[in-house]
Amino acid sequence: MTLQLGEKIKFLRQKAGNTQLDLANAIGVTGQAVSRWELNAAYPDMELIPSIANYFGVTIDELFGYESEHGKKADEIIGKAAEFNIYARSDDEWVDECLSLLRRGAAEFPRNEKLLITLAEALSEAGWRRCGEYWYYDSEGYQRHNYDKHAENAYWSEAVRICEKLVKTAGDGEIYIRAARLLVLLYGNLGERDKALYFAGNMPDISNSREILLSVSADGKPRAEYTGKALLKLASEFSRLLIQGLITDIHVYESGMTAEKIQGLISLFYLVCEDGNFGEYHGEIIKLYLFLSRVQWEKGDCDEAFLSLDEALEHAKKLENFLDGNEHMFTGVLVSLVKVKRGEYVDISSSLPEDWPFWRAPDYSEAERTIKEDPRWKEWVKRCIGGTIFSN
Repeated sequence: MTLQLGEKIKFLRQKAGNTQLDLANAIGVTGQAVSRWELNAAYPDMELIPSIANYFGVTIDELFGYESEHGKKADEIIGKAAEFNIYARSDDEWVDECLSLLRRGAAEFPRNEKLLITLAEALSEAGWRRCGEYWYYDSEGYQRHNYDKHAENAYWSEAVRICEKLVKTAGDGEIYIRAARLLVLLYGNLGERDKALYFAGNMPDISNSREILLSVSADGKPRAEYTGKALLKLASEFSRLLIQGLITDIHVYESGMTAEKIQGLISLFYLVCEDGNFGEYHGEIIKLYLFLSRVQWEKGDCDEAFLSLDEALEHAKKLENFLDGNEHMFTGVLVSLVKVKRGEYVDISSSLPEDWPFWRAPDYSEAERTIKEDPRWKEWVKRCIGGTIFSN
């Protein structure tokens, strides 16, 4: 401990640009005493430790070098939570074990911001899986959240409490952004409109996003890599926003152009990855084809609807093959320099029938009832779960 403490005091003093005498005068000792501490010939009296820590603006744990060990253990907990792969699976069986792990970690390391935001994000996802999202269309045909139902979501309430503390204390800009983003989403669901608008309004605009700024921050090969990453991310975000636009206004959804716009989104991904190797973004294509099948069915294009379901299954298989835990490269010309670490294997295909049609607005109960009455639905479900279809 003595060796670590002396080295730490010397490191912090030199980092601050102060002399031994500066430190000595500030805490009421001689310069010779500080010199002996840094030479490991002696160590400070314990009653001086808080003053030394305060002088350098660090905690006592950090002064003694404990923080790094705590940080490693907290990172291990976050790594174990990541193994649940909660965003790639459609079930909620992970919720209790994953949240228990993260809550224990947060109790042990209550000031670890990375651990706290990971817990908040997991709580947000758990709230959606366990409690669902409730909405309705108002008299003008616009989609609105059911705030009363969402107020009963204990997972979301807990996530909000954590994020409200983080946005006040976060020393890491990325942690602040993650917490503020989550607050925008949850405040919106809970009807706290002014709070949601406050945090959303203080975020950078699209042109100042990390992905775009990285793409212009370098040149040569690094710039090509960052540009590829930005294109993939922007395609994903544009897709999400366009679907949001289609279902937010019932009149837009019923305009007769919904299927064509979804097909255009699928084409957008092929514009970025012309060879069809979408990597993790196969997940986005799956969602689009599931939703497209619903729209086609409602239009009476029944054969096309089942072709879209088959496409969703094909991309699910590709995503499963992609999830092997290794690092690989995209292969499209625009994204050939982009590396991606594949997550652990998850059975995507068998969950497709339950996920259909992914976006559940507007009301899809009639489409669900009638499409499931078609014999082809049962055959598709069997293919999803690995069953064999025999023709008569």
